[in-house]
Formats: sequence, C-alpha cells, structure tokens
Amino acid sequence: MLTTPSQPFTVSHLNRTVRLLLEDEIGQVWLTGELSNLVLHGSGHWYFSLKDPGAQVRCAMFRGNNRRVAFRPQDGQQVLVQAKLSLYEPRGDYQLVVESMRLFGEGQLQLQLEQLKQRLQAEGLFAQERKRPLPRHPRQIGIITSPTGAAIRDMLQVLARRAPDLPVVLYPSPVQGAEAAPRLLQALEQAWSRAECDVLLIGRGGGALEDLWCFNDERLVRAIAASPIPIVSAVGHETDVSLADFAADLRAPTPSAAAELVSPDLGHRQERLALLARRLERSLRHRLALQQQPLQLLARRLQQQDPLRQLQQRQQGWDRLLARLEQAGQRLPLPAAQRLERLRQRLLAASPAQGLAHQRQRLAQLEHGLVLAAQTQTHRCGQRLALAVARLQDLSPLAILARGYALTYDSQGTLLHSSRQVAEGDEVETRLHEGRLRLKVLKRLA
Repeated sequence: MLTTPSQPFTVSHLNRTVRLLLEDEIGQVWLTGELSNLVLHGSGHWYFSLKDPGAQVRCAMFRGNNRRVAFRPQDGQQVLVQAKLSLYEPRGDYQLVVESMRLFGEGQLQLQLEQLKQRLQAEGLFAQERKRPLPRHPRQIGIITSPTGAAIRDMLQVLARRAPDLPVVLYPSPVQGAEAAPRLLQALEQAWSRAECDVLLIGRGGGALEDLWCFNDERLVRAIAASPIPIVSAVGHETDVSLADFAADLRAPTPSAAAELVSPDLGHRQERLALLARRLERSLRHRLALQQQPLQLLARRLQQQDPLRQLQQRQQGWDRLLARLEQAGQRLPLPAAQRLERLRQRLLAASPAQGLAHQRQRLAQLEHGLVLAAQTQTHRCGQRLALAVARLQDLSPLAILARGYALTYDSQGTLLHSSRQVAEGDEVETRLHEGRLRLKVLKRLA
C-alpha cells in the first residue's frame, strides 16, 4: 500500500492499517513472562505488562475474559497467556489483548497445591480432632526416608544422643522424583503390616517445591491421615510446608526436631525411674502402716479385755468371800457349820478356777493367730515391694550394662557406633556397669 505527497495517510489511518496487519498476519500467540505494572481497573478490565530480562510488552485483559482466571494475579508472577497481537489506535501503542491466563512453572504447582489443600481440608482430613497424641515412651521408632540423605543421618545422631537404647527401624524410600510417592506409600504399608513400631517419622531435607512435591501426592496424604500408627511429618526446613504436614499427627520443623519430639531423654528417664522407685517405696510403706493399724488396735483391745486378768480379779473376789465364810463358820453351832461347809463346797465347785485353764488355752490361741496374721501381712507387703523394685531395675538402662554390655565414647563424649569413628592412637572412654575405663586404640580391626 503506497502513499504519495498528494495522498498521505492520516495518523488514524496508519494506526488502523498497522493494527489490521498485526491482527491478520500474526494473530493469536502463546506468551510467557513476568507480570508487571498490574492495574485492576474499576471497570473490571486488567492492564499490565509482560516482561523478561530483555524486553516488555503492554497487555490488556477485558472483563469478560479475566473472570475465567483461577487465581488472583500479582506483580512478579510468572504466567502463560494466550493473546492476540494488536495496536491501541488512539496512542499508537503496540499491545497484546489477552484472552486466557494461567500460572507458569512453580506458580502452577503452587496453584495445584492450594486447590488440593482446600479440597482435602473441606473433607476434614486435616481436622485437629483426628490427630492422636504420640506415645510418651515408644518401644521402637520407624523412619521412612532415603537411606543416603542428610535427614536420616541427622535423625540417627539425635536418637543416639538422647536415647541410645531405643531401637530404630528404617523403611527406605526415594524422597524425590516420579517414583517417590508410590515408594513412600509402599514403605508406609510395610510399616503397618509389620506393626513393630509405636511411632513413624516421614520426611526429608529441604529443597524447592518440585523437590518436595511427592509429599503433596493425594494418595500419600490420605494414607498418612488414615495410618493406624501415629506419624510425625518432617519435610524440608522450618519454612517448607507440605500437605503431609497437615495430615500427620504432628508436624516437626526439621528432621532433627522430629527425632527429639519422639525420643525421651536418657538422663530424664533415669531421673524419672528413680523418682518412681522412691514414690513406690513410700506408697508401699504407707500402705503397710495402714494395714498394721487395725492389728495394733485389735492388740490393744485384746489387752483391755484380757480374760486372764478378769479371771484373776474374780478369783480374788471368791477367795475373799470364802475366807469370810470360814471365819463365820467357826463362830456358828454345828448344824449351821455343816450348812456353811456345804455352801463352801458349792462355792468351790462354782469357782472360776475350774475354767481358768480353758480360758488360758483360748487366750494362747488368740495370741498365736494375731502374731501369725501380722507376720503374713508383713511378708506379703515385703514381697510386693521387692517385686516392684525388681521391675524398676529391669527397666533401667543401667541393667543393660550389668549384663556385660558397655558404652564407648570418643574424646568429645560422643557415643561410638562404629570402629570407623576413631583412628589408631585415639583415646576413648568406656563406661561399664561399675566404673569407667580410659583406653587407647592400638589397632582398628574392622
């Protein structure tokens, strides 16, 4: 299309011609870039720029199209747009008329994550009332993570320091990549079927959102929420959050923190055992004293109602009466004296002395039964106290040392698990059941 000095273009004609050329020749394009200078106009239209490190282009997205956008745009977001190339004729500005927009790269992952989180949350999968408390004294701990990552080393170091006698079972699984989520699910199912652990730790070290994505897998998240064994999630660093954290019974900021949360401290456990032993001893002594009180009360009542003393007092009364009768009989005539003799014989026949032997025998039987009952009760309480103390001693970590085991530390006080932790010539310290030994490594055998 040629122009001449006699037939020049007007500016409007030029801009219209350029717009039609752009729309007809190039038409619709897909474009990715960073949102910049975003204006959400009161009319409902959006105006912004898309830029990369080397250039930028102005864009407009009208109300009818932007209503279909599934997220709220912000400056700095990476987006993928479908647009028509055009020209804004009044100013002659080259621009894109955007018809659709979605997040690009990590932004798209973040959108998917938020949508899945809202759906699972609406189902009540993350509700606080579904979560269970962790066992205070687990007998065995299970860890689901990579066997070669930094997370397993950090967790084992913490567990060795805090609870060296606590068994740990590793259920190995990759924690990154396409195969990670199915393998993590298999490890969970293996832990459930074996039912050998009281609590499970699942997680890995930090990384980008793509690296942690397997812990946002819907199947894995649902399995964690439905686990029959309490689960602690330790995915990434403190600022990293995954859906596994919301589904687990407890979320730890790091793998090391997870190991601390599930492991009771050895020193604290020893103090606790000693305290329980003292409380049990006081309780048994108090109970024994309470059970002895009725026996002591019965003994005092028996002393107060002693049949022997009562018989002795009655015997003294009969003796006085008999003496008085004899004195009176000496002063009476013969018939009266005979009657008095008959009365004396009847009095002797009714004397308590006849039943005194039987009462003494009965008294001896009661005393013997009382002593036997006190001895039996004391023996039973002593047996219970000895049994309880023996159980406490069996639970003590020191009992393990008494069976011939030993703990060996390096010069910094770190517990040794392998001969590779020391070199020839190093000094180590070994703790036995009674005392400690300072040794020098002459040769490392393996």
